[in-house]
Amino acid sequence: MSEHDTATAGETRVETLKEMLAFQTHAIVSRMLVKNAAGNVTLFAFDEGEGLSEHTAPFDALLIGVEGEADVRVGAGTHLLGEGQSLLIPASVPHAVAPRARFKMLLVMLKGERKA
Repeated sequence: MSEHDTATAGETRVETLKEMLAFQTHAIVSRMLVKNAAGNVTLFAFDEGEGLSEHTAPFDALLIGVEGEADVRVGAGTHLLGEGQSLLIPASVPHAVAPRARFKMLLVMLKGERKA
């Protein structure tokens, strides 16, 4: 198992998000870090000029900027997401991701109902 493979059951270790996924030319690369009944955690790397067109998701999504910056359109508003910042996108709200250059983000998809 390489140092970047998903941890096996019961294994604990510290990793650096920026180093867990490399950019690829003209591509969006993703790596699922966790997946279970409660949701999933996926790391994305967008090459310059790549992005996600408008779409919806049936669950709340938490975006966390890992490297670079992106304009994230949520409904009628646009938010600048940078390194170390987070943005909660409510379920079923249209959104899109437009990186300003190379960009990495962590997506935490939260299944289930939101509690106040």
